[in-house]
Amino acid sequence: MKGLFIIGALGILAMLAEIFKFKKVLYPLVLVGILGAYAANFTEWNNTLNIPAFSNMIMFDNVALVFSGVILITAFFWFILANDYFEHDHITDHFALVLFSLVGALMLTSFSNMTTLFLGVEILSIPMYVLAASQKRLVVSNEAGFKYLIMGSFASGFLLFGIALIYGATGSFDLMEIRSYISQSNGNMPAFFYAGVVIILAAMSFKVSAAPFHFWAPDVYEGSPTVITTLMITIVKTAAFAAFMHLFLVVFGKVNDVWGMVLACIIALSLVISNVTAATQTNVKRLLAYSSISHAAFMLMAILANSRPWGSINSVLYYTLAYSISSITAFTVLYNVAKNKNSEEISAFNGLGKKHPLMALCMVIALFSLAGIPVTAGFFAKYYVFSVLVGTAFKWLMVIAILASLVGVYYYFKIIIAMYFKHDESHEPIKIEFSHVLLMIITTLVTLAIGIVPGYIVEIFG
Repeated sequence: MKGLFIIGALGILAMLAEIFKFKKVLYPLVLVGILGAYAANFTEWNNTLNIPAFSNMIMFDNVALVFSGVILITAFFWFILANDYFEHDHITDHFALVLFSLVGALMLTSFSNMTTLFLGVEILSIPMYVLAASQKRLVVSNEAGFKYLIMGSFASGFLLFGIALIYGATGSFDLMEIRSYISQSNGNMPAFFYAGVVIILAAMSFKVSAAPFHFWAPDVYEGSPTVITTLMITIVKTAAFAAFMHLFLVVFGKVNDVWGMVLACIIALSLVISNVTAATQTNVKRLLAYSSISHAAFMLMAILANSRPWGSINSVLYYTLAYSISSITAFTVLYNVAKNKNSEEISAFNGLGKKHPLMALCMVIALFSLAGIPVTAGFFAKYYVFSVLVGTAFKWLMVIAILASLVGVYYYFKIIIAMYFKHDESHEPIKIEFSHVLLMIITTLVTLAIGIVPGYIVEIFG
């Protein structure tokens, strides 16, 4: 709860920085504030009161705190990557938008009321619509913001309609009261209740860019500034999965016979469409966008398994951390390559292994993790998903996932081959800031560390 207040206060400070002329110290202030929010969050660990707030509309229990921790540490790394982004016009506006989107992300880890869920989604999404179009002189950025706004608004409308149907059946927005209603009804609920659950499932699938609700993601991710794409693909996705998990494991877990097969079909479509399409891409940012849909499918598999008491939650937690850290590394390399070569094509990576061995090595480890190759964090992320899914009736999804992962290895290795086995005709050196070098080293070491000792993360909740 303290972390939420700190990030909200930082957002307000960012809005005042231009007026009171302290915008030059805003960047270090935000970095320190995020670390302070991270530390403050864990002073509330194991609080037996679960820290209810605002008439029990927000509940910071241990699960909320640990997902908030993933979001905050990812945000810290992201701000280091995005330091160039805050050196141009309207930097205070950009700071405020990012920080308020973080407020929405933290709300999605801790909501205990359908009203707070909707507010969290909108507080997270509305700044992202603006940030996606923040390179206003580029047509692709304006197009990305417009597409994100239109499609995101439709998804929010579906979410609100689903919430209305749930309220009509249960008479409450409170999650625990809805759960109690489901338990007491013994399956004797009106048909529109089940319709509401499926509509919410569709709306949340859009937010995590799962097929067939994924069609906006590649265009929006490609057209947005690279650092904003990184924000979407890590923090936004982590927050959306924390909300998805809370809804369909805690609240609607006892009616999984209604939504289970629907979600299974969404997962299968996501695995097939994303990997087959990614294999045909030549633009690295677009390739990673399709890759993110595949990773969304893996996290949905953990939710589908509905493993009790903590199996699915631990799996989603580990996967979001592993995926976010690896993506920060990959996008740091992509950002610097694109900046130097003015291109995001795979060919821009030609000869990187000779020109900048450290950058190439970090990219290899990040891609290995995204592909799920030992001993990186990504391997154990997929292993833990399979381990919770194996005891369910959806084991057939594992076969699709393994075959899809093999396709994933192919398109990730296209980048690695370009770095080490293709010749670059340009002899200009790759320039990279020291802060980005340090960021790549730290995130690469974290990827390897949580891959070598995964138990420290995956056993947080027993």
